[in-house]
Amino acid sequence: MSKLFIFIFLLLCVQEEPVITWSKDAKLTWADFKAKPKTNSSAVAITASGITFGFSIKSTDKNEVLSFNTDVNAYFYPEQSWYKPERATKHVLGHEQLHFSITELHARKFRARIAQLKVSNQVRKELKTLQSAINKELAEMQNRYDTETDFSRNEESQEKWNTFVNAELTKYDAYKSIDAN
Repeated sequence: MSKLFIFIFLLLCVQEEPVITWSKDAKLTWADFKAKPKTNSSAVAITASGITFGFSIKSTDKNEVLSFNTDVNAYFYPEQSWYKPERATKHVLGHEQLHFSITELHARKFRARIAQLKVSNQVRKELKTLQSAINKELAEMQNRYDTETDFSRNEESQEKWNTFVNAELTKYDAYKSIDAN
């Protein structure tokens, strides 16, 4: 007889909060940014996005791992995202969209790394280690993106980032979510 152990960790996700799943064909609009703008911030807009992660492990009565399943998603959180209408432009919206696409890229990288794992009694620890690493890499890339593009003001750098992220998404196309198109 086997037992099914379920551990779910949701990063930045509140169950009742509406989310938008990343999709190649569905781009963000300013109407998706529903939070009240922070007037004391120099930012024109803030994109709240993150990776949700859950896994289940099937094991024997003696706690020997038989199999595992995972669920990884890239979400945008409208209720936590905001913009200043008087300063919002199509260019800034494109910058914010790329933040969301960077989140999807890391969800794909996470799925790719998970696919390399073997069933073992260490898989729970390995999954948690991968999750920690991917979240760190995601945060670092988001910060580097803002720094190098000067928060979208450096248009040449912005174009380089658009090209780079789109190429990386294509490279990891085998690991896109079913809903990602």
